[in-house]
Amino acid sequence: MKYTLLAGRVLYSLIFIFSSFGHFSEPSIGYAASKGVPAASLLVPLSGIIELIGALSILLGYKAKYGAWLIVLFLIPVTFMLHNFWTIEDAMAKQMDMAAFMKNISMMGAALMIAYFGSGPLSLDNRKNETAL
Repeated sequence: MKYTLLAGRVLYSLIFIFSSFGHFSEPSIGYAASKGVPAASLLVPLSGIIELIGALSILLGYKAKYGAWLIVLFLIPVTFMLHNFWTIEDAMAKQMDMAAFMKNISMMGAALMIAYFGSGPLSLDNRKNETAL
């Protein structure tokens, strides 16, 4: 089962690691600005840093509980500001944003579980316990 937790951490963190680099691009900053994000040229790259640190923490199992809280901190404003499907008139666009909103809500739930349970046995935090066995 310990490998299942490791695989889960790897798969969970990949989406955040890969998407974090896009937060430094003009199109991402422009999109966030168009959705009403204040100071998007500062906050979008900052959110990319928060997202990357949180995801790497979870991936490596190093202070994963704190990393999970960073992911929650990242997901709350992103979910409610960028995927506010309830404000969209176009049915197709509304459906797409609703799917993204629900995906983020589910990822927030997983981050909260990691924040509570931690990273599991195959992690940097538990490395000292593994070597003692």
